[in-house]
Amino acid sequence: MAGQKLKTGSSTKAARASSPRRWQLQTAKAQFSEVFRRARSEGPQYVTRQGKEAVVIVPAEEFERLTERARQPRSLAQFFAESPLARAGLNFDRKPDYGRKVEL
Repeated sequence: MAGQKLKTGSSTKAARASSPRRWQLQTAKAQFSEVFRRARSEGPQYVTRQGKEAVVIVPAEEFERLTERARQPRSLAQFFAESPLARAGLNFDRKPDYGRKVEL
C-alpha cells in the first residue's frame, strides 16, 4: 500500500481512512516526509520490520492525549484531591469506635 501511488478522490480517501496505513521500515525511511504528513492528516502510521508491527507514528497531540491518562499522581493525597468525587459533597463523618469491652 505504501509504495503505491494514491489517487485523489473521495472513494480513495474513504478506503485509506478505513484501513490501517502500514509502511515497511525501508520505505518509511525513504519517504519519511510522507509518513509524517499522513500521520498529521490521516492518523496513526504503522511501520513494520520483518513483517511485524514495530512502531506507530502518531501526531504529538494524540500522543499527549494518550499518555496523559497513564500519568500517575505523585501521592495518594493528590489522587484523592484531583478525583471528581472531591467536589461531590460526600459526608464521610462517622461515630467514633472505641472498641468493645472484653473481660480478661
